[in-house]
Amino acid sequence: MDRSEGTAAGLVLAGRYLLGEELGRGGMGKVWRAHDEVLHRTVAVKELTAGLYVAEADRLVLHARTQKEARAAARITHPGVVTVHDVIEYDKRPWIVMQYVDGPSLADEAKEKGEIAPREAARIGLHVLSALRAAHSAGVLHRDVKPGNVLLARDGRVLLTDFGIAAIEGDSTITRTGELVGSIDYLAPERVRGGDPGPASDLWSLGATLYSAVEGRSPFRRTSPISTMQAVVTEEPPAPVNAGPLGPVITALLRKDPADRPSAAETEQMLLAAMEGHKPRSAQRYVPTERVPEEARYGYASPDGSTARLPGTAGHPGTAPSAATTPNHPAHHPFAGPASAPTTRRGGSRLRTVLVVVVAAAVLGGGAGLIAMKYGNGASATGRTATPGASASTPATPGTSPADPTTPAASEIPDGWHRVEDPAGFSLVVPQDWTREVNNGQIDYTPDGGRHRIRISVDPDPDFDHPYLHVRNMEQQLVERLPGYRRIALEKNTFRDRPGALWEFTWNETKDHPGPRHGIDQVYYGGAGGPEYALYLTAPQEGWAESREKFDIMLRSWRAPGA
Repeated sequence: MDRSEGTAAGLVLAGRYLLGEELGRGGMGKVWRAHDEVLHRTVAVKELTAGLYVAEADRLVLHARTQKEARAAARITHPGVVTVHDVIEYDKRPWIVMQYVDGPSLADEAKEKGEIAPREAARIGLHVLSALRAAHSAGVLHRDVKPGNVLLARDGRVLLTDFGIAAIEGDSTITRTGELVGSIDYLAPERVRGGDPGPASDLWSLGATLYSAVEGRSPFRRTSPISTMQAVVTEEPPAPVNAGPLGPVITALLRKDPADRPSAAETEQMLLAAMEGHKPRSAQRYVPTERVPEEARYGYASPDGSTARLPGTAGHPGTAPSAATTPNHPAHHPFAGPASAPTTRRGGSRLRTVLVVVVAAAVLGGGAGLIAMKYGNGASATGRTATPGASASTPATPGTSPADPTTPAASEIPDGWHRVEDPAGFSLVVPQDWTREVNNGQIDYTPDGGRHRIRISVDPDPDFDHPYLHVRNMEQQLVERLPGYRRIALEKNTFRDRPGALWEFTWNETKDHPGPRHGIDQVYYGGAGGPEYALYLTAPQEGWAESREKFDIMLRSWRAPGA
């Protein structure tokens, strides 16, 4: 019986599924609306018309793929994955009975509207990503993520369907050697080259899907399958012009090398920012604008928990620092060692990575200069320049009113302390015997060469949407690198009515100033999206109560540049 021309309407399958109108069709088959006469519900039935035109051996392969789709979907429990209810055989072909979704596919929606608004596309992407994460956790790769397989329910739900070519971890492959399955212009480059797919391959396809949604066209489709495959492997997609805040996310997902793509967790954070209308800064480190030499890729952390700056200063890319960094500590504030695989640089002078330095303008010694102020290495005595406190400070005038209501007036400054107006523009109160030091571009105040230390770091353009996310990222770098690392506190807070995070921890230092040490860091954003300030103090564990009191005084006295 030949049902290839739409005559299946009115057919009852397995004595219970009454086929209605055709909902759509593709290269492998058609999808029908149907009514389940037993459970009295609407379902969707996929008819695999390809089975009508293949040899017996290929029909067996098709049947096996159909069974594999059912098994793949059954292993995934997620509201964003279309449920497979049943697999039946009729007319020597398998038919798949699925959950019915009342609404168009993303392909149909984009075709009707021309393009999808960026924030809506980001919302759709979040739902698809959630479904993919559930599938990957179950050991299932989708391998055919494309706009036609993303269903948009009229109640706002987004569902991913068609796991028909999904690979289940542990199953022997059904695809024959040399055969490509899936829509070519949405296949990841490693799949086109014949490599084994992984979760990153599905994320690449998600990037291509989002590109198609906002631009109204596939990024790699050409005039023939061969030229399309060549474009996927060798060409960069045209820069999206309608993507808005979603643009950097798409670019990050479409990196050719799977290792250069963001993880699913990072992608989720980026999509959340884009959905809120913000361009995610963390996506910039995946944007290939300028290659950085291997030796210039990493920022190192100092023993006390500060990060060394990269070679080069603003305006002078590639210039070596005045002193060698010490690659034995974590980055950002305290520690953080080598940055995690940064490979891109923006603006010709700044490496976009969560662990690297930024450049802040400052005036040094009466002359104009630039100081790399973010999370640098201050442990090494090499390159240290000490400045007596008086030369770098201006004692507060009694009776003057502070710029910040939380700043103590001069009369409240403790005995033996004074206010310093740092050449970098900020101001704070420090003990009178603490002097200013510049250690490899980092600004510290210390009485004893760094054994006790206050460090101020400024990032005018932070990578993360909240200081807490930045600090969490830093901690991940430290856990395995700091001997005896132990978290005391890591929590969101509000500082000067701005979003912040407080991070307190201990570790056993084995390099400079060896022994048990304690660090505490108040990080906050001075405005919407930045700048980010990190106010950090480290000292030996012994006598920490006194050091913590100094930290609290420093916080109360802090005035940001321009305050």
